[in-house]
Amino acid sequence: MEFFDLVFDVPMPQTFTYRVDSTTKGEAGVGKRVLAPFGRRELVGYVIAGREQAPAGLDIGRVRSIRRVVDAAPIFDSQTIALAQWLSAFYFCSLGEALATMIPSGRRATSSRVFTINDNEISDTALELSGEQERALKVIIAPQALPPRDPIALNETTPSSLPPPSMFYLYGITGSGKTEVFLRAAQTMLDAGKSVIYLVPEIALTHQTTEAIGKRFGAVASTLHSGMTPSVRFTEWTRIIRGEARVIVGPRSAVFAPARNLGLIVIDEEHDGSYKSGSAPRYHARQVAMRRCSAEGARLLMGSATPSLEAWKLMGDKLITRLDLTRRLSGGNLPEIQPVNLAHTEGCLSKELKEEIRKTAHMGRQTILFLNRRGFAYFYHCPACGYELTCKNCSVSLTWHRDRNQALCHYCGHHETPPLACPQCGSLTAGYAGFGTEMIEDEVRRAFPDLRIRRADADSTSVKGSLQETLELFKAHCFDILLGTQMVAKGLNFPGVRLVGVVLADSGLHLPDFRAVERVFSLIVQVAGRSGRYFPDGKVIVQTYRPNDPSIVSACALDVAGFFKAELAQRETLGFPPYTRLIRFTIRGKDEQRANAAISRLASIIAPLLPPSADMLGPAECPISVIAQNHRRQILIRGKSMSTLHGATRAILAAYERGKDSRVHLEVDVDPVSLL
Repeated sequence: MEFFDLVFDVPMPQTFTYRVDSTTKGEAGVGKRVLAPFGRRELVGYVIAGREQAPAGLDIGRVRSIRRVVDAAPIFDSQTIALAQWLSAFYFCSLGEALATMIPSGRRATSSRVFTINDNEISDTALELSGEQERALKVIIAPQALPPRDPIALNETTPSSLPPPSMFYLYGITGSGKTEVFLRAAQTMLDAGKSVIYLVPEIALTHQTTEAIGKRFGAVASTLHSGMTPSVRFTEWTRIIRGEARVIVGPRSAVFAPARNLGLIVIDEEHDGSYKSGSAPRYHARQVAMRRCSAEGARLLMGSATPSLEAWKLMGDKLITRLDLTRRLSGGNLPEIQPVNLAHTEGCLSKELKEEIRKTAHMGRQTILFLNRRGFAYFYHCPACGYELTCKNCSVSLTWHRDRNQALCHYCGHHETPPLACPQCGSLTAGYAGFGTEMIEDEVRRAFPDLRIRRADADSTSVKGSLQETLELFKAHCFDILLGTQMVAKGLNFPGVRLVGVVLADSGLHLPDFRAVERVFSLIVQVAGRSGRYFPDGKVIVQTYRPNDPSIVSACALDVAGFFKAELAQRETLGFPPYTRLIRFTIRGKDEQRANAAISRLASIIAPLLPPSADMLGPAECPISVIAQNHRRQILIRGKSMSTLHGATRAILAAYERGKDSRVHLEVDVDPVSLL
């Protein structure tokens, strides 16, 4: 081949043709990365096609040469390119951006291994299955008739030429043995010569799952995640390509692993919002998994104690096969959950919670305290003049971190020393209110000086490996109380935990986002599930200022079905997902007037291009209207058919590109998970 078509990690939809010279001829090839001149820079490009002659109409004399070939052997194939093309089309990004998201950036092979398993640990450690687990496994691995096609339910991620995937959902209470069914299904696929991708919400929080997979499957297990060094990640990628690794575990990006003969994709804790990417391409791992399973004939197995509302509706519509696990297998029962009204409580801890902490300690057992808010206090207010201390770069309050005496923005990182008096009127009554994990830690240490306490949040676990160390020490009963944010609520299994205290259940309840209530409900149920997994006396205290809020009442009753029934009825009435689909357009720019002008122009473009079956919400300021000095404005388009919205969006973007202001940026988010 004399010429090759390249794409780059830039927001440009076209491909670029380059030629080889005497130094790169014979080395370049489809599926490899190369270093090539791009404008005045040199960038890594992805070779997606080769040709003997330059495209018609292209001046050969102006065709530039590839400078260097990065890879000795291809690291992606035609199947990867096809998936990237779908990703590019569905999420409105360039093919180069899609490939850059999918493929690790490392170059140098290394001898480091993610799993180091001794021979005597590779033996079969499978647990005996309960009757419910056995029945679920039989359904998952049995030959299946394909479900009926429903484009809205299946997210319209597949063209009609592809069959809908076989999809299963393990809906089970916490501690009911979902992981063992996942592993048994994976073993069945391995025995059949197939590969398995096992997705977990966040790799730092799923060490126990990673460890279990390593011990169960040994050398054929691998992991992929962004926290690995590029060289180690690239080594694992090449092991997967060669077929040496056939069980791949990792967070959302592992869904792109080049697994050979894919038989199964598992999505553990399917409800978790971290499966949605927050940067371009803004893909959802569940949608990508559906696409891959359709294209490659694999099965999709999901599981959670609190499914996403989308998955719950699909189960109700019989488009996902629901498999129930109703009892805990380790001797524990569902915990007793007690709501406590904080209205007349001084400090952060109610007397009921303090009594249970002391009782739990006397029993030689452990406590988890959960608050989804970092820092010491989060709201600086002056009662005299109404002044509020906010970030100079973002439209959010600065959170006080007392251990470093800094008021910190959790969005852009700006920090400053908190004022001693109100900067506006000089009043000495001004100060911080509200409480975060640091304040809780302070109060717990004062109330229980004899107990051992450890905090686990983004501040206390910023050093690599510190979170894993904290969780291992807690599991070994090296301290009595674990206090943390949502990182202590997900997928963790601690035999010694009797008590869980939700310090403030209302946190996040009234955010201006239609999914806020669903997220709060899931978090409470998930963190409650850490209690009493091995003993029948688990206890959960849920502190709240709104004990009669329907989501709080349902969470305390562990009434998942009742909550989802009510929430689905409200979503249907309001016309929100899963009854409709959304595409979000966000304008951001340093200059507020330019941002306002751009969103107004975008609205004028959208209005005539929307079909009658769709509507436009906005334009409006984003709920967080400024982040890092960028003014943010948004428009939502809504409809029942994603194909209709997609067609309109393509026309909208084409019209917007003509005469756009280069000093503002447009972001497009298909099926947004957060509207903040």
